[in-house]
Amino acid sequence: MIRKPPPELDFRKAALTRLADRTSTVDSRRFGRAAAAGGSFVSFADSLPDMLGARDLRRAARAVARARASGRPVMLAMGGHPVKVGLGPVVAAAMEDGFVSSLSANGSVLVHDFEVAASGSTSEDVSAALPAGAFGVTAETGAFVCRAAGEAAASGEGLGRACSRLLSGSAPPHGHLSVLCACFRLGVPVTIHPALGTDVFSIHPDFDAGELGKAADADFRLFCRLVADLEGGVFLNLGSAVIMPEVFLKAVSLARNLGFRQEGLFTVNMDFIQHYRPRVNVVERPTRGRGSGVSLTGHHEIMFPLLMAMAREFASGGDFDDPA
Repeated sequence: MIRKPPPELDFRKAALTRLADRTSTVDSRRFGRAAAAGGSFVSFADSLPDMLGARDLRRAARAVARARASGRPVMLAMGGHPVKVGLGPVVAAAMEDGFVSSLSANGSVLVHDFEVAASGSTSEDVSAALPAGAFGVTAETGAFVCRAAGEAAASGEGLGRACSRLLSGSAPPHGHLSVLCACFRLGVPVTIHPALGTDVFSIHPDFDAGELGKAADADFRLFCRLVADLEGGVFLNLGSAVIMPEVFLKAVSLARNLGFRQEGLFTVNMDFIQHYRPRVNVVERPTRGRGSGVSLTGHHEIMFPLLMAMAREFASGGDFDDPA
């Protein structure tokens, strides 16, 4: 059976609307403008469009500045990549100036931060080392983490505290670049959340999974206490796609189970690729009905300094409230 084609639609009968009567989502009053040469940073910030990522960046910066001004915590969680791209001094300055109140990190931060402090370099060439089985077996790196885990397990002080204490106490030649040294010097709480088999120190001959687990458990308990006090505060996830979002979600659940409200929570996920787990476990689920969150996409080495610089400008001008 041959079907006849449907009759052609008559476009002349389409009901038209007027531009003045239509609802539009873009308003030219929110457009950006060219930044003037030689202008201040605040003038550059003001020149950005009040839309999408630029608007979210402003919201995040104001949230950080507002939390600092009101004495509320700004928790920074990190993966190893921010250390590898040179953000250690930026993070340290943010802690020193009160824009970051605690640091939590996955195991790779230990590796890269120790190596930067000890030698001024990190991030071995995996492709070159792997064929001979030479990847991940740097003696000093593994020995440092294993010693810290052993001391932490014996004393109960936690892996982050032990690592920051040992590294700072060794007076490494490049300690001024280390976030762990900065935490110890400033008395900023630091927690480390490794996973078995994911970090190079797991294959060191002296590695003891029991010691690492006990030390990491102490840090998880401290992390949960910090998260419980996040009401009116900010949680920043910088470059951790799996570990820190998962750890954060469990801590949020425990805190609420124990009766902590966490109202007014503001969360930020910062990464050069947005993944499912940070989006739902950092930005969406913990803030639902209690606060808000944003995802900022871009290179760590650009976005985090930009966020901190903008937060400083808002803090110095008392500009804490998001415009309507």
